[in-house]
Amino acid sequence: MHHKKIKVGVVQATPALFDIEKTVQLVINWIEKGVAEGCELLLFPESFIPCYPRGLDFDSIVGRRTEKSRNQWLEYWENSIETSSPYAAQISEAIRKAGIFVALGVTERESIGGSLHCALLYFDKQGNLIGKHRKLKPTGLERYIWAESDGSTLVSFDTEIGKIGGLICWENYMPLARMSMYQRGVEMYLAPTADSRESWQSTMLHIALEGRCFVLACNQFVQKSDYPERFQADLVHEPDIMSSGGSVIISPLGEVLAGPLWNEEGLLTAELDFSVLAKSKLDFDVIGHYSRNDVFKLEVVGQPEIRKIN
Repeated sequence: MHHKKIKVGVVQATPALFDIEKTVQLVINWIEKGVAEGCELLLFPESFIPCYPRGLDFDSIVGRRTEKSRNQWLEYWENSIETSSPYAAQISEAIRKAGIFVALGVTERESIGGSLHCALLYFDKQGNLIGKHRKLKPTGLERYIWAESDGSTLVSFDTEIGKIGGLICWENYMPLARMSMYQRGVEMYLAPTADSRESWQSTMLHIALEGRCFVLACNQFVQKSDYPERFQADLVHEPDIMSSGGSVIISPLGEVLAGPLWNEEGLLTAELDFSVLAKSKLDFDVIGHYSRNDVFKLEVVGQPEIRKIN
């Protein structure tokens, strides 16, 4: 049996914060860099469009909103992306030209109603939007700006380069959410995040070993000076480097294949040898010989079956 090898990339970069037009162009530039490096799959960080609004509190006060908070929200809302927008079409066209799979972290705006979701958009090699995962449970103050999702967006895809799926940021601390990916046989587990703590590396390593899958994790690199001047007064107590990154690629046996990358932008790449997936199942298979289905049952409400992408 021939086991395939593919090259993948994770983008650690700085968006043009609160500027969808410029950030879409950055996405296109990184896609071009990824294909030039021979990547067949490219992953972008959590909410790369229009940014992860780290350090901002949107004047959150229990029981009261302020005009300042509504104006900040409006700016974030206006620069979030709708999947039917010309901006999404630009990205699709760039992916079609590149001929690679792309998973892009965005803040997605509902076309009806206007709620925002932290989402991971999946594109095939033809630039088609084949599905999206929306964060099930925004963390902390994220709940103020992002709506919750449900099991219908716990999506995964069986593609020519392998089975792909994933979760966003602290969803990866949810054991049953992880199992929802494992039970679909995900081989490349995508984990875009905003967590740049050293402890996050332990989580990614654990998932690789637990799921016996390749883990692709990526984060933004953001400095306080990257924020527009109008936000600087709100960030006076923030460190100069607000997100140091920590993007990494890990094998099913816990070997770090690339990274972690700290304190700079960059494209991490690695060749994934799928024979390692099979070797890793010798002593542990979370949905196979180690699963004890006679003892444990998992039902995920509304989760779609893995989708075959030709």
